[in-house]
Amino acid sequence: QRLSLSYFSHSRSGALVYSLTTELEKINQAFDVTAFLFTRVSLLVVYVTSMFLLSWQLSIASLMLFSLMSVGLSNLVKRVRETSFDVSKAGSNFTSVAVEFINGIRTVKAFASQEFERRRFYNASENVANITIKSASFGYAIEPIGESVATTILIGMIIVAFTIFVPNGQMQAASLLTFLFVLFRLIPIIRLINNARGRLGEFTGPMNNIKELLRTDNKPYLQNGNVQFSGLQRAIEFASVDFGYDPSNLVLHDITLTINKGETTALVGASGSGKTTLADLIPRFYDPTAGKIIIDGIDIQEFEINSVRRKLAIVSQDTFIFNTSVRNNIAYGSEQADDVAIREAAKLANALDFILDLSEGFDTQLGDRGVRLSGGQRQRLAIARALLRAPEILILDEATSALDSVSERLIQESLEKLAVGRTVITIAHRLSTISKADKVVVLEQGRIVEQGKYQELLEKRGKLWKYHKMQHEVGQTN
Repeated sequence: QRLSLSYFSHSRSGALVYSLTTELEKINQAFDVTAFLFTRVSLLVVYVTSMFLLSWQLSIASLMLFSLMSVGLSNLVKRVRETSFDVSKAGSNFTSVAVEFINGIRTVKAFASQEFERRRFYNASENVANITIKSASFGYAIEPIGESVATTILIGMIIVAFTIFVPNGQMQAASLLTFLFVLFRLIPIIRLINNARGRLGEFTGPMNNIKELLRTDNKPYLQNGNVQFSGLQRAIEFASVDFGYDPSNLVLHDITLTINKGETTALVGASGSGKTTLADLIPRFYDPTAGKIIIDGIDIQEFEINSVRRKLAIVSQDTFIFNTSVRNNIAYGSEQADDVAIREAAKLANALDFILDLSEGFDTQLGDRGVRLSGGQRQRLAIARALLRAPEILILDEATSALDSVSERLIQESLEKLAVGRTVITIAHRLSTISKADKVVVLEQGRIVEQGKYQELLEKRGKLWKYHKMQHEVGQTN
């Protein structure tokens, strides 16, 4: 909850999916291999102790030879460890390509880019295959090399023992046979240990990625306060706020603004002027680079994050619909709501009619990102979801942008009723939707250039008047 959205905006979703699925499974395997290695090493200690009790001379010679073999195999283990990073990188890229292809299938088909995406997919999968084969070639070489060297050592020990130790009377034949039997049992254990070393080398890349994922010192965590937000009493104030996704490149400059309780504040400006970014600072998706956001005289960073977010609802232009039923989508974040409240929210959002026309009504499964719905239908479900929360603070980011003119009028009437007694921050390109706002704030290149009542700003013939005139001329042309 405290991780800033900037982390996700700089991370590929496919890479995160790969780490949370494939690489976590490899970490699980690494624990199994580690446990297996521990048991085999324990058994190795028992056998080596027995060998020293039978003949310390042959034991030292055997250990020196096996140690040399282990040092030689370490080069292969090192290669496996190094290529594991490339395997993780290739797997992450492959998953990213696949996720992007699935999420963008509509655009791919619209631009007839199937062949391009096919080549991109094949290149990514071929890269995974080549790097995996390279890593496996080093890993699989450990066992035969180790087996052959260990067998050679065993044969050498037999020759040395029967040509030197037995004729000189330094060992009895029975003791020698017992020593060789223990050594013979030791060789498979050494082989298994070497294999386990190779397997652990394969997990180095995934373990490093998961370690990086779990690090907190290199991620933009938000400071979580201890004060519980019980509701807005007076106002939300922006005090000389600067913000940039990259601190060296500011998006908002010296924002000083008061949003009073129970009023509707409209943010107006061209695309890229910073309207959505300003609104995103209220639920603390990001923290200001400089300045403060104050709620009822208290710095917003002193509040417990979720206590603030539970008191607000957001309807954005980028509506997200979950792959579940209509009912669960509307009730998302309000799981205790009953069917009567869900139905009423759908009705108020002008969504009830089309929901009832669906094959299974409120139980209809909507598919990934709501692919079975039109853009306007998805937007109305998002509005119903916000209505069900009965929020104290409502953020509308182009909430009616995907609706036809009839639905827009109905939704606008519903939103006006909803806004009574609530604090509303609305972002709109269509000035007709904000003419009744208590305050209009005009932004340009991340700065507030005008703020005041709608009619007052029009009379000043400033920036808002230019936008109004432009839209009026376009409307007349249409």
